[in-house]
Amino acid sequence: MKKPATLTKSPAKLHVGVLALLGLAGCASLGSMPWSSQAGGAPTAEVAPATPAPAAPPQTCPAPVPCPACPVCPAAVPSAPAKPLQPVAWSELPGWREDDLRAAWPPFLQSCRGLASRPQGSAWKRVCDLAREVDGKDAAAVRRFFEAELRPHAVFGADGNASGLITGYYEPLLRGSRTPGGRYVQPVHGVPDDLVTVDLGELYPELKHLRLRGRLQGNKLVPYHSRGEIAAQEGRFPARTLLWVDDAVELFFLHVQGSGRVKLPDGSLVRLAYGDQNGHPYQSIGRLLVERGELRLEEASMQGIQAWGRANPAKLPELLNANPSYVFFREGGNGQEGPAGSLGVPLTAERSLAVDPRTIPLGAPVFMATTQPNSSRLLNRLMMAQDTGGAIKGAVRADFFWGFGAQAGEQAGRMRQPGRLWVLLPPEAAPR
Repeated sequence: MKKPATLTKSPAKLHVGVLALLGLAGCASLGSMPWSSQAGGAPTAEVAPATPAPAAPPQTCPAPVPCPACPVCPAAVPSAPAKPLQPVAWSELPGWREDDLRAAWPPFLQSCRGLASRPQGSAWKRVCDLAREVDGKDAAAVRRFFEAELRPHAVFGADGNASGLITGYYEPLLRGSRTPGGRYVQPVHGVPDDLVTVDLGELYPELKHLRLRGRLQGNKLVPYHSRGEIAAQEGRFPARTLLWVDDAVELFFLHVQGSGRVKLPDGSLVRLAYGDQNGHPYQSIGRLLVERGELRLEEASMQGIQAWGRANPAKLPELLNANPSYVFFREGGNGQEGPAGSLGVPLTAERSLAVDPRTIPLGAPVFMATTQPNSSRLLNRLMMAQDTGGAIKGAVRADFFWGFGAQAGEQAGRMRQPGRLWVLLPPEAAPR
């Protein structure tokens, strides 16, 4: 597609040009637009109000430097922002020698299925071809492989901080039916026929990882219906209802997790996978409950929000609709493997991460150093970046997949820990 003659390479002007092209230039700001920051993936963390991050160590001013024009330079030149990925030695990864890397080997081979089609695919193909010759049950052989074929890179935020936030998600189990009635009144919608998705990276490489979602009004693309607007159209909404479930709070957290399973009255299970999203920004209802004084900060976990919702059924619809984001589903396979992540491969409990692909390449191994939920016990292990999420934004930001069921949900709901990340990359795929 030929670019309009007036479009420039300036990012701000480029964004405006795209909006004009799509009939959306009249919007007041880009921040209000229904952008998604990645090609797919639902919000995967109901984040409570942010706990203040640990203060960065005080920065000392550089010593005055003599220069030809004056006895002492009056001010230091501000340093450039830190690169998001910086090479380090293996010895800098805390707990690397103690992790049983054999547990990460099957998910790594799963990642290899999706890495060939990703950026730097030829480098990963070389690495993955070699991996298939390794005995994954031999701990020493697995460690030698990773250390010989990959290089660790510490991840830094835009502010140069190496510490970030690690939350958790899981695959929930709900009760439902294929027909409405009785207690089964909450609809699980498939992808609507009138949802239009534009992958902006296909039009303009400068906007990779961005998608625009909306619907057509005549020949104009307008924002898609919000959660509240979808609820108001019940019975008239242009999407097939896949199932009806019995609990509005559990359904909301199914949207947050992005996938789950539903147990039908006959005992059979239906797996629901992420289908698409309405394009509206994700808003934390936990944060909102704290701001309203309904919950204390320490109560704003998934479990605390669930308890509040069941104790306040009259207030619940308004609270849920305060998050305009809405996820649509599709029926997935019924195998015992984990749900498919954004990489297109099954997630592995306690070895898969959701990340922001703008910094961490999807599919790459990532070493994570954090602590167990609500604990100081170390949780340092090799993970695979196999998923994304609408709430997972920022370089040092990840969502830890705990697996399926109530116990995994207990862990995921409590997890909000500080942590660090290191990406393992082939030498030829390292950032320049």
